[in-house]
Amino acid sequence: MSRHLQITFDAHDPAGLSTFWRDALGYVHPGPPGVEVPAGVDPLAVWDQFLARIGVPADERNSKSAIEDPEGHGPRVFFQRVPEGKVAKNRVHLDVRAAPGLQGDERMAALESECARLVALGGKRVERFEPEPPMSAGWIVMTDPEGNEFCLD
Repeated sequence: MSRHLQITFDAHDPAGLSTFWRDALGYVHPGPPGVEVPAGVDPLAVWDQFLARIGVPADERNSKSAIEDPEGHGPRVFFQRVPEGKVAKNRVHLDVRAAPGLQGDERMAALESECARLVALGGKRVERFEPEPPMSAGWIVMTDPEGNEFCLD
C-alpha cells in the first residue's frame, strides 16, 4: 500500500517561503479549519484573523504555513519556523519538472523562462547544466529565498 507524502521545510519566514513555493508550484494556501475563504481574498490574511480570534499571540502567527495542490494530486508542503539557519547543502532537494516532454534547445529555453519567473519571485539562479544525451537532458540549479537548493528539470 502506498503512502501519502508531505514535504516539510524548516524556515525563518514560513509565510514568505510558502508564498514562493505556492507560486513556483501552482499550489494554493488552504484556509483555516471550518472557514470558507471567499474568492479573491488572501488565505494568509484569513489565517491571521483566525489565529487572532482563537488567541494565538501575534509573534506566533507566522510559525507555520502550508500549501496544497489545488487538484489534490501533489503532496502537501508544510513550512515550520525554526531558529537555526541553513548551514550545509541540502541532503534532499526538489526537482521541479518545468519542461516535461521537451528536449534540446526547446527544453532549455523553457527552463530558462521558468528560471526567470522564479528569480522574479525571489529565487536565485546557481548553475546551468547543458544536455548530454542520452544520459542527461539538461537542468538549472536554483535556490529558494531561504537558500534551499532545487533544480528545474
